[in-house]
Amino acid sequence: MNDYYWDKLEARAQEYLAKPTPPAPNSVPSPCMSLCLMHPSAEWCEGCLRTLSEVGGWSRATAAEQHQVWVQIPERLKNRRELEQSKR
Repeated sequence: MNDYYWDKLEARAQEYLAKPTPPAPNSVPSPCMSLCLMHPSAEWCEGCLRTLSEVGGWSRATAAEQHQVWVQIPERLKNRRELEQSKR
């Protein structure tokens, strides 16, 4: 996978997480990177690292639930990069 998308996702996560919490209703941006490709075994999107249920339920999730996804993205990104490194 191209690090370009993960670098952008990491920057977006840092920017979002630097904002005051809890988030205001309807103020949580989607982590979507417009690279919708589900990892076959890990069951996450290769672009935004959300699960299929998180992607599908994003518009119905509360601001707190959406915020929790953002909180998890840095750890998911770390794990995904480690997985990619182990393949090399």
